[in-house]
Amino acid sequence: MARYELKLPAMGESVAEATITNWLKNIGDHIEAEETIVEVATDKVDSEVPCEVSGTVAEILFKVDDVVKIGQVMAIIETEQTASVPTETTKSVQQSAEILTQNITQIKETTLSTPKTDFTGSDRFYSPLVKNIAQKEGISLNELNNIKGTGLNDRVTKDDILSYLSQRSQQPTQAAPTVTTPVATPTAAPQRTYTKHADQRIEMSRMGKIIAEHMSHSKHTSPHVQSFSEVDVTRIWQWRNKVKKEFEAREGEKFTFTPIFMEAVAKALIDFPMMNISVEGTTIIKKKNINIGMATALPDGNLIVPVIKNADELSLRGMSKIVNDLARRARANALKPDEVKDGTYTVTNIGSFGNVFGTPIINQPQVGILAIGAIRKVPAVIETPEGDVIGIRYKMMLSHSYDHRVVNGALGGMFVQRVADYLEKWDMNRTL
Repeated sequence: MARYELKLPAMGESVAEATITNWLKNIGDHIEAEETIVEVATDKVDSEVPCEVSGTVAEILFKVDDVVKIGQVMAIIETEQTASVPTETTKSVQQSAEILTQNITQIKETTLSTPKTDFTGSDRFYSPLVKNIAQKEGISLNELNNIKGTGLNDRVTKDDILSYLSQRSQQPTQAAPTVTTPVATPTAAPQRTYTKHADQRIEMSRMGKIIAEHMSHSKHTSPHVQSFSEVDVTRIWQWRNKVKKEFEAREGEKFTFTPIFMEAVAKALIDFPMMNISVEGTTIIKKKNINIGMATALPDGNLIVPVIKNADELSLRGMSKIVNDLARRARANALKPDEVKDGTYTVTNIGSFGNVFGTPIINQPQVGILAIGAIRKVPAVIETPEGDVIGIRYKMMLSHSYDHRVVNGALGGMFVQRVADYLEKWDMNRTL
């Protein structure tokens, strides 16, 4: 009996190893040539590994979930040796030698006349048997890549390539068309030189490391769920345009949409106090103060969350003054330690970057965060006493992320809709 070493074949460029996911044969089982014996997985693709010989599985050297390097022996297959040629007459030996010489000559001629196919340019996995058939039949790599495979992950099997060859041989050869006019010879595409530039390694800033750790902790701690509400803010858009110039002339600073949003959130937290909580282990802590965090982007790309304390007690003018002050000092790195702690709920205005909606990460130990999307002019159905009409409205999306350990979908959804209701029912006669 001969012993054949089954090795892990090359699995594509840059793939150095694979993980065994399933042995399809056990020790003592018979296997045919080209029959799949094991399934493996890499970081790019799952593949079947066929056996190139027929025989009996004698040894399996790796278990399921073991990592195997390319070229390592995975199993031993025992095959029957070809019987030796019996001693014959000198004439028979000479005839056999002549036949062998002819075969060698034919192989050399075929090798010299058929260009060798380079398979290294393909990320697709081909078994050694399929490669040998393609090499022998003069199938180019581009032609091989276009053959539809029926194996695992569309792998081309022996039957696939033989079926393709039979179809190719049956296609009639088309006669070359008669050229009546000169045809320009296509110029070769210029050769492009690939230059690999050195990667740049950037150490995270101290604040960046803290934010990364905080965000990872939050996702690990709280099962995040999101609810979304579309809001028609046409009334707010028109009202702000009416009052903003007078406010800026009187106060010496701009009147933005942010204090309006903060006021609506504060009102909704009064209506739904179980959104104004935190969690310690299995204990829910219901907060008496409504302190709204205001996520603020910094010039260096980091983020800080100054807190508007007792936001429910502020007038809209007072809210505007505090929002502007905190945002200005946050960007100047002039906030005090007390101004970035004790938040009970957070709002982030992703609309300032042109984003329509998002799924923000909860600021622990809070249980909710609201992302405010960009205000856009959109066509919408408007109900009138005379019937529905199509008109231009200003709309935006509210994205509410909440901790599903303590906030169910009903509460999370009703809260964000209550914020939307406060914004849509804005008093156009309100003074500032």
